[in-house]
Amino acid sequence: MVQSVLLVITAIMTIFYMVLIGYYLRSWILVPVQVNEANYKPSTFISIIIPARNEEKNIQDCLDSILRQSYPEQLMEVFVVDDYSTDKTAQLVLKYTDARIKLISLKTFMKDEKIFAYKKKSIEIAIGLSSGELILTTDADCKASSDWLITLERFYKKNNPAIIAMPVKIKSSTNFLSAFESLDFITMQGITGAAVSKKQLNLCNGANLAYTKKAFEAVSGFKGIDEIASGDDMLLMEKISSQPGGISYLKSKAVIIETNPTSSWKQFIQQRQRWASKSTAYKDIKLKSILAFIYVFNLCVLITGFSFFIFNQSLHIDNFIISPFIIFIILLGLKIFIEFIFLFTITKFFKQRSILWWFPLAAILHMLYILVAGFLGMTKTYKWKGRIVK
Repeated sequence: MVQSVLLVITAIMTIFYMVLIGYYLRSWILVPVQVNEANYKPSTFISIIIPARNEEKNIQDCLDSILRQSYPEQLMEVFVVDDYSTDKTAQLVLKYTDARIKLISLKTFMKDEKIFAYKKKSIEIAIGLSSGELILTTDADCKASSDWLITLERFYKKNNPAIIAMPVKIKSSTNFLSAFESLDFITMQGITGAAVSKKQLNLCNGANLAYTKKAFEAVSGFKGIDEIASGDDMLLMEKISSQPGGISYLKSKAVIIETNPTSSWKQFIQQRQRWASKSTAYKDIKLKSILAFIYVFNLCVLITGFSFFIFNQSLHIDNFIISPFIIFIILLGLKIFIEFIFLFTITKFFKQRSILWWFPLAAILHMLYILVAGFLGMTKTYKWKGRIVK
């Protein structure tokens, strides 16, 4: 009886899950890909902000990619905010003689003031010093293509949104951790593009996020969310989404930001725990409902699977005897099938179809990962870049 109830619940949730992912897949496909115009002349001053903590291995590649932009030099500036680094991050930034690059020390500005959200404070200080009409944030371990800024500016001038989410991908590698992380990340990126383009959910990633300085100031920046360590992206988008112009998603290969994978499973879980820790602060009921559904659905699938180690029953329908295990395998197969179709489509855009070889193993492990990361995200305490965060 217990197993039958579990199967019915799982079946209903599987159908809803397939409809949901199918909706996101169709929405992603319908998002128009932006193409640059020849001889386009941009006119918007852009301020790029890069919070950096102990990034001596990455900061030069990041800055070099920005300095290679096809964007007019007189229309851009770059703020690197050194977040109490204990390595050579600041020294490496100071080696750049380009006037567009400006180094800020968070320690100098904060002195003895207590900080809850270091990254938000870094961005806030840089915005206060910036001259740009458009603010663009990225991370110190990211690299951009040469047409990143000009593609963004053209989209901004054409659509005039208050905040723009853009795609991010994890650099491909040959090991399973990298593939698993990339597949998980691509799934989130696909849903982000689909949901934001439909203006259904406030989703984005601070590694590639643009918003107007006017909108940031209109909502008083991070005020009200500045005691939450994470959320410099999605919680801010939630605030800005009500501003004139609203939210938009820029779908273009020219604006894809590439970031490095984590170096260990421990670091990966800590990163995802950091992301999950802000979920209780969301005010968007639709987003919270979908996150809760996905969590409960995966929990239900795992519990139903484990139930076969406890119960050994058959379902009797008229003269037929049906194995519950076969029904479960069919439901699990449907779940994995729709996920594969979704990833097969999204990985083409990001040019990462080669990692789909890892998908069968990743799909099974991903259910357990969602439960672990979601649970740890509710603990509110984690370690990130040598800092204990609460």
